Amino acid sequence: MSVRYAVVIEKSENNYAAYVPDLDGCIATGRTVEETERLIREAIELHLRAMKEIGEPIPAPTSLAREVEVSAA
Repeated sequence: MSVRYAVVIEKSENNYAAYVPDLDGCIATGRTVEETERLIREAIELHLRAMKEIGEPIPAPTSLAREVEVSAA
């Protein structure tokens, strides 16, 4: 079974950080966007596996991520 969670990736001074709004505490950091995406995917899989092992329900994805274009003027 496959599930899609929204992931937020933010640039910091020296790296990128990612988090999953629907999974408290599920985070990853990497040197590039690509590395960060790979690491957050692994973090999500581990997070869900740990939840299943301790009998917690897997939360359904509810967050959405969209880009919104606005005038900068």
